Amino acid sequence: MTEALDRAFLQARTFNAFQPREVSDALLRQLYDTLKWGPTSMNSQPGRFLFLRSAEAKKRLAPALSAGNLEKTLHAPVTVVVAQDSRFYDQLPQQFPAVNAKPMFENNAVLAQATAFRNSALQGGYLIVAARLLGLDAGPMSGFDAARVDAEFFPDGRYKTNFLVNLGFGDPAGNHPRGPRLGFDEVAQIL
Repeated sequence: MTEALDRAFLQARTFNAFQPREVSDALLRQLYDTLKWGPTSMNSQPGRFLFLRSAEAKKRLAPALSAGNLEKTLHAPVTVVVAQDSRFYDQLPQQFPAVNAKPMFENNAVLAQATAFRNSALQGGYLIVAARLLGLDAGPMSGFDAARVDAEFFPDGRYKTNFLVNLGFGDPAGNHPRGPRLGFDEVAQIL
């Protein structure tokens, strides 16, 4: 148990550099097949994952990246666009047959958007933890222009980019010193 906690959280780092090792299709499929079991509200599963590995795909992403994220993303073995499906509720009859929840979201765009964003973010977090447990390292990022990513990769507007994650086998030489974390009493209370 200690080893799993160390790998997923206690000793895990956000990586800015990666070894020049390929991440196989089989490992990416195993990653998805692991993260998909993380809970989402009403089993909604609105997360969509675009795995960018080729130089051509990275070139398409490059104009949307901030200067600080450009080089590390171009050199990462894989960059995942974690997106949300604005019509996730189309699958709810199969995913959550206990209740007819599709009309609840289909007729309330604000609720659908909030649910898609919140739960795709959860699924992106599961992606990071699952990647770490499978031996990969991750570098999640916010420094990019989501509208440009959407225009390039999701031009029909159905999917919306949430955040990006670089994946691979980390190179510790690219790490900054580990930053401190806020203590329990600074962020939490028990009532």
